[in-house]
Amino acid sequence: MTDAYRIGEAAKALGVRVETLRRWEREGKLRVERTSGGQRTVPAAEVARVLAERRHDEPIAAASARNRFPGVITEVKRDDLAATVEIQAGPHRVLAFITREAADQLGLEPGMEAVATVKATSVMVNLPEE
Repeated sequence: MTDAYRIGEAAKALGVRVETLRRWEREGKLRVERTSGGQRTVPAAEVARVLAERRHDEPIAAASARNRFPGVITEVKRDDLAATVEIQAGPHRVLAFITREAADQLGLEPGMEAVATVKATSVMVNLPEE
């Protein structure tokens, strides 16, 4: 799983120029970290946050499911029949188990924007132990 993107990777995932990310950093709109060598990296959760904010008012599609989590694909694992897709949606890591055929048809790759849509017949709530 990618915990952070190099500045160029983050710019590509967000659909903006590197200069825009540097400006957002100066303006306090984007949290950027530095490597020991001084290179900028953008945490994956920060990329997902910006994507979510930019899509907040945009309808994703007409559908009955209301639990939608926009984010960035951080990992795609394919085997012969199935694929596991990991999406970083803000601070949340969402895993989807789909067919290999669907993953291939959609061209799913790390760094792509995606929306995890959840429609379930049951949702469980757990409380932490005291």
